Amino acid sequence: MDRNPEKDPQDWTTGDEPMTGPQESYLHTLAQEAGEEVPEGLTKVEASQLIDRLQEKTGRGR
Repeated sequence: MDRNPEKDPQDWTTGDEPMTGPQESYLHTLAQEAGEEVPEGLTKVEASQLIDRLQEKTGRGR
């Protein structure tokens, strides 16, 4: 059974819209902890995927 019932970000109907304010804020927090930069102009999908990757790297959110 899938433990993560969330929809795949690639399937989001609004995924090509700019990332949300909360996504941007959280990304900057994670990126700072991971020693990385946040690219400008990310979409919601791209931000979500980067958040997932940075959470894995920093051990947050899991």
